[in-house]
Amino acid sequence: MLRLLLALPFALLPLAVAHAHDDHDHDHDHDHDHAHGSLAAHEHGVARLNAVLDGKTLEIELQSPAMNLVGFEHAAGSAADKAKVAAARAQLEKPLALFALPKAANCSESEQALESPLFGDRPAVDDDGEAHKAGHSEIHAHYQLNCEKPGDLTGLDLSPLFKAFPATQKIQLQLIGPNGQQGVEATPANASITF
Repeated sequence: MLRLLLALPFALLPLAVAHAHDDHDHDHDHDHDHAHGSLAAHEHGVARLNAVLDGKTLEIELQSPAMNLVGFEHAAGSAADKAKVAAARAQLEKPLALFALPKAANCSESEQALESPLFGDRPAVDDDGEAHKAGHSEIHAHYQLNCEKPGDLTGLDLSPLFKAFPATQKIQLQLIGPNGQQGVEATPANASITF
């Protein structure tokens, strides 16, 4: 049910994100992959975030290359790597600290799921049934929040997320709220998003 709520509306959003992406100022150097859809690409420094506000329920789904959150993508073997994974997981377990929501909305966490091969989950399997043991590890976090006053939930500030994980340079955000759906790109300098 949780994934269904997020999955249905986002089937239509790649065009909205591409349009919003084309409208922003291009005074910085980076590669664009418009032909292949940048939302599905594994790009270091870039994370994807889906947020849906439906009634009093706010669902947030974060997908990021492990490099952005822990500094590597291989299995944690050393004590230092294991400590980095544990620290990142501890931060991800506190969504209300990562996503600054208006206090007046009175949001509380009701569900959470964190997945990654780095957390001991089974590696992703490709079309040939082969498990990916090395290469591009990702971390997926899914949260369901209950907001007592959703009318006061006017925006989402991603500044704490950027501060907690400084290797994340931009977040491709797909948002569905009272004002419809939108696709925007958040950066540390432009981290506040309006619903």
